[in-house]
Amino acid sequence: MKGDTICAKIIEVFPDIGTCGIEVNVEFDDGRKAWAVDLERNGHHLKTYLEVDEAENCVAGKECLSLGLQVGRLRENIVEMTRF
Repeated sequence: MKGDTICAKIIEVFPDIGTCGIEVNVEFDDGRKAWAVDLERNGHHLKTYLEVDEAENCVAGKECLSLGLQVGRLRENIVEMTRF
C-alpha cells in the first residue's frame, strides 16, 4: 500500500481536507512501523499514526473507525490551533 492511497481515503472521509487550507501528507514511519498522517495549515503541522492493519482495513472498505477518529480529532485540533 502507498501513502497516496491512504491520502485519497482520508479526503474521501473528510472532503474538506485539501480544500479548506488543510494539506495532508502520509508516509510510512519505519521506526514506528505505522503510517504517519501529517496535517498542515498556515505553516502549523500536527501528526498522528495509523497502525498498518487499521489503514489497510479502511482502504479496503472494511472499517474506518480508527482513521475517522484519529484524523477527525487531528483535523479539529489544527483548525482550532490556527483559528486566529
